Amino acid sequence: MRLLNSPIILLVLFLCSCSDGSVSSEPSSDGHQASKPNILLIIADDMGLDATPGFEVGDVKPNVPNLQNMINSGIRFSNLWSYPTCTPTRSSILTGKYGFRTGVMSVGDELPLSETSLHKFLDNNSSGYEHAVIGKWHVSNSPNHPTQIGVGYYAGLLSGGVQSYTNWNLTENGATNSSNEYTTSKFTDLAIDWVKNRENPWFLWLAYNAPHTPFHLPPSNLHTKGDLPTDQSSIDANPQPYYMAMIEAMDTEIGRLLNSLPQEERDNTIIVFIGDNGSPGAVVQEYRATRAKGSVYQGGVNVPMIISGKGVARFNEMDNSLLNTSDLFATIAEIAGISVSKINDSYSFKDLLNSSSSSNLRNFAYTEQRKSTGGEEYTIRNATHKYVLFVDGEEALFNLSADFLEETNLLNASTNTANQQQLNILKQQLTDLKQ
Repeated sequence: MRLLNSPIILLVLFLCSCSDGSVSSEPSSDGHQASKPNILLIIADDMGLDATPGFEVGDVKPNVPNLQNMINSGIRFSNLWSYPTCTPTRSSILTGKYGFRTGVMSVGDELPLSETSLHKFLDNNSSGYEHAVIGKWHVSNSPNHPTQIGVGYYAGLLSGGVQSYTNWNLTENGATNSSNEYTTSKFTDLAIDWVKNRENPWFLWLAYNAPHTPFHLPPSNLHTKGDLPTDQSSIDANPQPYYMAMIEAMDTEIGRLLNSLPQEERDNTIIVFIGDNGSPGAVVQEYRATRAKGSVYQGGVNVPMIISGKGVARFNEMDNSLLNTSDLFATIAEIAGISVSKINDSYSFKDLLNSSSSSNLRNFAYTEQRKSTGGEEYTIRNATHKYVLFVDGEEALFNLSADFLEETNLLNASTNTANQQQLNILKQQLTDLKQ
């Protein structure tokens, strides 16, 4: 059985915003900042639906009890679109904007300091939140970029990846030094240390670089895959169990972070878990390897999101709403008490945490990429159909409700009236969006 992308309606409530993006901030019901929920955003690097429990893509799943607890006590979102690669996905969350507006559309693009980050937005609207980013940054290689764009505290990995999970460069307080500590564990240590020193509600963006390459066998106490051979030829011949072990290691460390919180603080924390793009072609399941990470096909851009904890009143439910990673900007801001249902390209889906229906509306999802060889490609979808404009000018139309793996390009045959109508609607929507 596939996730057949059934529509859930989201409607936009436009609230007046100032020219600098500031909007009104609502105090908590008892007037105390301490009653606001802590917000923990966890980003897994290169983890698609096929590698995530609770989604009906992929036969091999990792053993992730902490993530499973989030599933059991929260909501899975089946139709979240990211970007095909990590840099523009992270930028979209930071700014609430599509990449063509910020210039961040491919790996290595730098996010301009002129953009208003989510963290700066929280400060501009007197949210009362302390905030940090720990882990992978990858929207600039400048060691001061995170704090210059408004992040309260940054420690982690500036670049897109590491040559070794135990030999890499750690940047903290604007200084970069080599580290031999296992990245997944080190980021967790940093997160635990930062959280325990907070006196106000906090927003922590925790961006693991796991399970991004290089594939390897993590420390044995962090996974259940046993004593796999560690020579490179064995890993190259069968990378999937190592990839799964890396996910399990991340889950173990997520559990360590959550267990470090006093019960009252943990009960007052909402957790958002997402993948930043699809699984790599070397380990992807069901999707074609060329239609995984790095592509605008579903295997590259349809990513998992699981939300649980404070303020979530739906348990072990699947939600099929059309969402973009840019929507996390407005959603997190609204969770933090700021009255904003839409800003830039970001639609708040906070209402969905309590109800399967919402007064907000996103009737399409959109993503894009700039190819390393030059040129750009775009894709847009509605509840049933998806249109793709490739870099070479070729086009595709898929009926996702019947063809989740995008096997049949409806433009290769005689297009019937219903499909032609969908094509016209999506192309017009894309034209309107780009104006």
